[in-house]
Amino acid sequence: MTLARAVEVTRRYGDKLALDRVSFDVEAGELVGLLGPNGAGKSTLVNLLTGIRRPTSGRVELFGADPRVPSARRELGVTPQETGLPASLRVGEVVDFVSAHYDNPLPKGELLERFGLSDLVRRQTGGLSGGEKRRVAVALAFVGRPRMIFLDEPTTGLDVQARRMLWDGIRSYSAEGGTVVLTSHYLEEIEALARRVVVIGGGRVLADDTVGAVRGLVAVRRVSLTVRAPLPELSGVTGVEREGDRVHLLTGDADQLVRDLVTYEIGFHDLEVRPTSLEEAFLALTREPSPV
Repeated sequence: MTLARAVEVTRRYGDKLALDRVSFDVEAGELVGLLGPNGAGKSTLVNLLTGIRRPTSGRVELFGADPRVPSARRELGVTPQETGLPASLRVGEVVDFVSAHYDNPLPKGELLERFGLSDLVRRQTGGLSGGEKRRVAVALAFVGRPRMIFLDEPTTGLDVQARRMLWDGIRSYSAEGGTVVLTSHYLEEIEALARRVVVIGGGRVLADDTVGAVRGLVAVRRVSLTVRAPLPELSGVTGVEREGDRVHLLTGDADQLVRDLVTYEIGFHDLEVRPTSLEEAFLALTREPSPV
């Protein structure tokens, strides 16, 4: 069942083209990661699907209706990039206030525990750190037991422990059948959470597939080896990174590269060949073409 849909959507801000004929569907139960550099159009797409903006052309639907209609958003949870919390209210009071808008909200204790906020329940939000405020903002998206949640850069500003706690909360919601669309600059986050990845660049969808498939779109392997001597110029190598005696080479033909290393009689050990990470695939997909 399709819960959200964009069909040939274009969005302009004056002369700036933010989205260019983008089509995008979200099916019930999916956990989708939206990747793209700043200005790629990720947040614009989220804003269109949640009814904050309207498309210049094309069509968007949320639960089969116009997202700008309030009734279409009743089963939706959203955490935008920037959120404001009443500084004088305690965390528990904010949760109570939001819960009052729903017929069957998630119990406050369960919500706070799921997102590691139990110790903050009596703290005023004005005295919270930026990371703590972000955790509260994300948790509030889950209060109404929504069928679908949009999380725009949900873990920005969080430390590793807080980020992983939020990941657990998102996974738990997804395991219960919830649908999640999240944008993130943390590629580790997309690999850890998403089952489907949509890469957006220049206002267009560049890739839409599983994490493994998107990684495989770029025919690059990472060849790592330990070597002390300087390496000669090797054909087919598109990137080199050295960490002490450890060298990482990016190449489209790992077999040929290894043969060349042997031919040049280079003394190396601890050879490792693996597929590109999602980050490497992401950078390759969104890289501007070199001038001819």
